[in-house]
Amino acid sequence: MPLKLSLKPGEKLVINGAVITNGDRRATVVLQNKATVLREKDIMQREDAGTPARRIYFPIMMMYLDSGNVGDYYDEFALRMTEFMNAISDPHALAVCIAVSKDVMSGQYYQALHKCRQLFDFEDKRLNYVPSGVSADSAHHGEPAGH
Repeated sequence: MPLKLSLKPGEKLVINGAVITNGDRRATVVLQNKATVLREKDIMQREDAGTPARRIYFPIMMMYLDSGNVGDYYDEFALRMTEFMNAISDPHALAVCIAVSKDVMSGQYYQALHKCRQLFDFEDKRLNYVPSGVSADSAHHGEPAGH
């Protein structure tokens, strides 16, 4: 089944390890076969993995993008997930952790990434975490920093 992606001007994505940047106009790309695809909004740099849930997300993302080194990334994932689950007691968050772990163990990394993002909201509320590029005041009003 083809995958149709609509790209904003300048939007980046990774397809099978290649970083692709869209030109200056909206574009549509249709992938006719299975490929490893991550949109710019789903790509995380190691230095952005600064909270427990994000330290879970990063090795899952790397397992998805770098299948040749899954073992190394799996060990980091297992450690981070264990730490996270030992630190929380919320039943919904624990259920998400279990679902993420099942997806990882079955090699369904993209699905695991999608589910793992649910932990960001859980964690952000408890840690009062403000993503980089957003001021604490504007985070409470839903506005980016400087606006």
